[in-house]
Amino acid sequence: MQNQGKAYAHIKGGSGFECLSGKIEFHQSKDGVWVIANVKGLPKNETGFFALHIHEGSGCGGKNFSETGSHYNPCNAEHPLHSGDLPPLLSNYGNAYMAVKTNRFTVSEIIGKTVVIHMNSDDFTSQPAGNAGNKIACGIIKSV
Repeated sequence: MQNQGKAYAHIKGGSGFECLSGKIEFHQSKDGVWVIANVKGLPKNETGFFALHIHEGSGCGGKNFSETGSHYNPCNAEHPLHSGDLPPLLSNYGNAYMAVKTNRFTVSEIIGKTVVIHMNSDDFTSQPAGNAGNKIACGIIKSV
């Protein structure tokens, strides 16, 4: 039986972003899920912030990661209240580390979904997905 309390996604950059890589970990606790992101190779953009979202799709294939689908949003909430909306990554010379605890999902609910890094920061306003720009990296969430 798979452990439903821990999961991870190995992140790989898409075309033009082959140096982008990292790992996103998910750890279930009594009062939420710890999301820990460790990413390197982020490109330069205007702000240094990059949107990070869980998407509903189960694959990273297709043109521009089209198999990832939309944000994970089982309750049909407006953005930025989707279950898959996460705080942005902040690049420090192309590297980013982020840890946050959320109660918007459980680890078992997101296994098999995808984690996506977008080229721009999320504006936390625009519908349906925050005007975060192109998908530049993706990973599939797998149980530990």
